[in-house]
Amino acid sequence: MLNKNIQITLASKSPRRRKLLKSLGLKFRSISVDLNEDILDGEHPILTVKRLSLHKLELAKNKIKSGIIITADTIVVLNKEIIGKPKNEKDAFNILKNLSGKTHIVYTGFAIENVDNQKKIIDYEKTKVTFRVLSDDEINEYIKSGSPMDKAGAYGIQDDYGALFVSKINGCYYNVVGLPLQKLFINLKKII
Repeated sequence: MLNKNIQITLASKSPRRRKLLKSLGLKFRSISVDLNEDILDGEHPILTVKRLSLHKLELAKNKIKSGIIITADTIVVLNKEIIGKPKNEKDAFNILKNLSGKTHIVYTGFAIENVDNQKKIIDYEKTKVTFRVLSDDEINEYIKSGSPMDKAGAYGIQDDYGALFVSKINGCYYNVVGLPLQKLFINLKKII
């Protein structure tokens, strides 16, 4: 479906994004880019994820000189407040307690560029996720597993516990995991 001869680089430390990209049958390499993912006061979530993805792309272009580069950034938004990764276990507890019994929105921005022809696309996906009411014991047990500490919103929908917290989603499941596969694939075909 995609040109198998073109080198694809995923510029992400996320094992979830690597697993998702691998599920498409694409051969790619992955590198990490170090970026302080600053959330700007008053910035709309769409602008935030697109800005961070583009910034990661620009950093990756310092290392990658040909082929396609893919970057992404995911955030969780509850009541117009952007929630990133938890700072510590107490923060993870507070985040999950706030998400309990409510609907939040997951935004993933992604940037892709074909370095060889300079075609670039920056886009995003949005998914609504509803949590059931969570007990303090459930939240604490999940935090003890260590799983929430590297995830926006302090949960992973693909995790054992994280999956049990979600009662409903409206939109792309893969977006909540960290990479909206359908939209990414459609856009990759546009830049080859």
